[in-house]
Amino acid sequence: MTQKLKCVIVDDEPIALDILTTYIERVDQLELVARCKNAFEAFNFLQSNTADLLFMDIKMPQMTGIDFVKNFKNHPKVIFTTAYEEYALESYELDVVDYLLKPISFQRFFKALSKIFKNMPASIQSTTVVLPEATPKQPFIILKVDKKNVKVYLSEILYIESLDHNARVKTVGKELFTYQKISYLEEILPADQFIRIHRSFMVALDKIEAFSSTIVEVGGKELPIGRNYKALVMKVLKEQAENL
Repeated sequence: MTQKLKCVIVDDEPIALDILTTYIERVDQLELVARCKNAFEAFNFLQSNTADLLFMDIKMPQMTGIDFVKNFKNHPKVIFTTAYEEYALESYELDVVDYLLKPISFQRFFKALSKIFKNMPASIQSTTVVLPEATPKQPFIILKVDKKNVKVYLSEILYIESLDHNARVKTVGKELFTYQKISYLEEILPADQFIRIHRSFMVALDKIEAFSSTIVEVGGKELPIGRNYKALVMKVLKEQAENL
C-alpha cells in the first residue's frame, strides 16, 4: 500500500477550503484528515491527531498563519496559501515549504508538493512524479473582485482586458474587474484554451467568432492583434480552422 501524507487545510474562506480539498483528492499520495476554519481549530486538532502537511492561510481572524507557525514549535510541514504578496519574505524566514498566491492553479499546487516528494521515501516518490489524470468536469479559476474571491468557470470566459495593474474579465453575461494582472491570468489559464493576442487582450480560443490579420471578434466585439503577437496568433488560428 502506498504511503500517504496526512494533510490539514486551515483557511477561513469556504471557497478556498473547497478548492484545496479538490486538489488534495486528485493526488493519490495525499490524505485530507481535517479542514479547519482558523488557527485555533488546527491547534486543537493537532493536540490529539497527527499530520504531515498544513496548507495554511495567513490572514485569518484571531491568529494569523505566521503567528501559528511561530508559536507552535512542533508543527508539521507548512505550505502557506494567501492572497497577499507582502508576507512572502517573512514566511520564507520561517522555513516553510512554499508560498502559494491565490488563486492557486493545480499546476502550482503540485509544484509545491514536488518539493516535499523529492525528500520523501521511495514509496511516495515513485508514484507522484506524474500529474494525476483526473481533471475537474468544470474547470474554474478564482478572481479577487473587491473584497471577495469569485469563482469563474473557464467555459464562461470570453476575453480578458488589461487595465494597468488590474484586469477586466468579460464572461458570458457579466464583467468582472479583478486585482490580478493579465500576465498572471495568462500564466494560470491553460494555453490550449486561451491565447494572448495583444499586450492588452487575451481571448478564449473557442469563443472566437471571426478573425483577420489584424483583429479577432469575440462576443460581438473586435479586438486588435498586436504586432508582436501576430505570427503566433495566425499560426494557432489557421491550425484551428484546418482541424474543423
